[in-house]
Amino acid sequence: MPGAYLLAIVLSAAGILVLDVRLRLIGPRAPAATLAAVGIGTLFFLVWDAAGILTGVFVKGGSDLLLGVDLAPHLPLEEPVFLAFLCYLALVAWAGGERILSRREVPP
Repeated sequence: MPGAYLLAIVLSAAGILVLDVRLRLIGPRAPAATLAAVGIGTLFFLVWDAAGILTGVFVKGGSDLLLGVDLAPHLPLEEPVFLAFLCYLALVAWAGGERILSRREVPP
């Protein structure tokens, strides 16, 4: 089913966004910083991908789950969406971990 992978990424990102907003982890507290971090991280990983593609390390495999839209050779449309999701997920997980650790009692 073409587009299933992109749909899975978008639905997963929506779930993380709901958790982030509900628990006020990172996005609602610092929206500009969150967008900047996701943007910079995504750009970093896209450069990393470009280096891997140019050296022949990264190649796009065939899959019926992809839309079939390539932004560049071996760079499907889903890749930057996934990288942005990965960066956002890392931020939310970090903020959640910090919250959990801050609520633990410190022994005397």
